[in-house]
Amino acid sequence: MHPVSDIKGTDGAARDTIRLSPDDNVIIALRDLLSGAQPDELSGSLSSDITRGHKIATAQIAAGENVIRYGQIIGQAKADIAMGEHVHVHNLGMGAHHQDYAHASANRPLPELSGGRVFQGFHRADGKVGTRNYIGILTTVNCSGSVARFIAEAAEKKGLLDAYPNVDGIVPIVHGTGCGMSGTDEGYATLFRTLAGYAQHPNFAGILLIGLGCEVMQVADLVGGRPIRSDGALRYMTIQNEGGTRRTIERGLEELRGIAELANKAEREPAPVSALMVGMQCGGSDGYSGITANPALGYASDLLVRHGGTTILSETSEIYGAEHLLTRRAESVEVGEKLIERIRWWEEYTRRNGGEMNNNPSPGNKRGGLTTILEKSLGAVAKGGTAPLSGVYKFGEKIDRTGFVFMDSPGFDPCSVTGQVAAGANLIVFTTGRGSVSGYQPTPCVKLATNSEMYARMSEDMDLNCGDIVTDGVSIGAKGEELFEMLIRVASGEQTKSEELGFGGVEFVPWQIGAVM
Repeated sequence: MHPVSDIKGTDGAARDTIRLSPDDNVIIALRDLLSGAQPDELSGSLSSDITRGHKIATAQIAAGENVIRYGQIIGQAKADIAMGEHVHVHNLGMGAHHQDYAHASANRPLPELSGGRVFQGFHRADGKVGTRNYIGILTTVNCSGSVARFIAEAAEKKGLLDAYPNVDGIVPIVHGTGCGMSGTDEGYATLFRTLAGYAQHPNFAGILLIGLGCEVMQVADLVGGRPIRSDGALRYMTIQNEGGTRRTIERGLEELRGIAELANKAEREPAPVSALMVGMQCGGSDGYSGITANPALGYASDLLVRHGGTTILSETSEIYGAEHLLTRRAESVEVGEKLIERIRWWEEYTRRNGGEMNNNPSPGNKRGGLTTILEKSLGAVAKGGTAPLSGVYKFGEKIDRTGFVFMDSPGFDPCSVTGQVAAGANLIVFTTGRGSVSGYQPTPCVKLATNSEMYARMSEDMDLNCGDIVTDGVSIGAKGEELFEMLIRVASGEQTKSEELGFGGVEFVPWQIGAVM
């Protein structure tokens, strides 16, 4: 689907355009082109200036005719389009969306890789391996969020962790929900999974759980009389039972010292690469996303799966129109049908809330050259490589299978990553064309630039440039290998740009489903 292998021409010069499939009736500009130019893959001249990443018609396309990119339909012409004309929102729109899901018809397992690749991680009592060694202050409700931050701030002022060099830091996990909601519906179950997932996350060596006391999401229900962590590194309290803010802060600091004693005993030790679980995201996408960074991430995803690891594709609203490419790769008909059940749920979810599945791309996406959700989704799915789809999970649901899996989530990046972390992701990879900045404590986030211009402008925020696939002819395979090696280094402790900048304080965004009451 993504034959990006010949960015440079036979003479070694950089090309002006690229055709992504022989069946396409559009080509993509690889640099800004002026009206009247005669670029590669075009028998005539351009009728207007074309910005890099945008589409150009290679032949006459009649009104109502399908526009093809990646060898797939990305929409229908809204008017007659001449050869050499810019193809975008003014003349391309959504049409009827029908797909042949052909469940499990292209299920082709990838050959396993040997070699015993390892990273240096923190082994936990439940068998999981962390890539970081944080202490978390987890809140059940918005009402305990400020106190959680007060405790973290007091611990920093007092230098509480100075005596515990193996602890990476204290992370307050605060949010805007937990009360004013039903205690029995889908929204409650989703929040419960999310909080429980963070409480058990391998990147946390221990957890301090704080509630107010009267909220819907009760501390007692989360703890439930069972060990939420098999290592016993969980302490919990409510502000009302402690007697108010000051006493809760004092008690919280005492509990943090006890947790830090346990956390400091953990040291990095060799762990198999199969213990890595990588959440894959894209945000601020552009016309290059499906050409450079996303397929490079897909290549790295396949490498990790072949080593026995796990990769997670999400953002259900941003695979819409490309879900048939995943159902065909499903390990079984049941896995494929589970994905379509999620698609149908989303169609109803958006309908009852006055939205629609094709309300993407965003204004930034469109400036970058993406026109319809079908086009955006086809590029987004490239992150998933070619491995079989081994499972489909709800938001924040614990992932209990290895390989390439899908987790249901919105396309809103912080929310989607929150679900992936709750599901167990100990690394995040985020591709961006416009320049998204983000970080997701306790899980390090590696950011990939889709184009060299943005990378040069925002290099302090980007970890890896994939734009050289276009500018220098670097192969998808070589870039995927480079990313794979970077993931091993980051898992072993190398800091990402978002970690160096201190991101992670506001990116915990649970998915709120249902009425706020």
